[in-house]
Amino acid sequence: MASAEGKNQSAPKQEEKPKIEPLRLPTMEEIRGQDIWNNCAVRSVVSGVMGSGLGLFMGLFLGALDNPIMQEEMTGRQQFIYTAKQMGRRSINSAKAFAVMGLVFSAAECIVEKARAKHDTTNIVVAGCVTGGTISARGGPKAACAGCAGFAAFSVLIEKFFDRHD
Repeated sequence: MASAEGKNQSAPKQEEKPKIEPLRLPTMEEIRGQDIWNNCAVRSVVSGVMGSGLGLFMGLFLGALDNPIMQEEMTGRQQFIYTAKQMGRRSINSAKAFAVMGLVFSAAECIVEKARAKHDTTNIVVAGCVTGGTISARGGPKAACAGCAGFAAFSVLIEKFFDRHD
């Protein structure tokens, strides 16, 4: 048994070398696509559309969980109609809110990133502050400040969770 181990240790193992592939330059279509995506307006609109889609699904889900106040007095059909209306209302409201949130956050982050010529956490803090302040501005200056601080902190936590920046 000792001789079998000695043979295995003395025999050199041949490691497979990874294949080196040549560098490939991007095509003109890829460059155009990158130029389009680097436009802050395009990014913002896409984020707004995606945010509205997420809000739509969130509203459908949360609207389905609403129970009518007078549930015992309602028939099954009335409960179904009530739930469907709640889902519709919640979906529209959530879609609007998430669309504004996505649009404002993405626009602020893109503008700050282009102005600073850096891609780091500071951009996220500023974009979160602008978004939180914008969303809660109707409540007055105190609410806007609280929204700014809260959304900025939330944005940094999410960013650290996904660990996109150093």
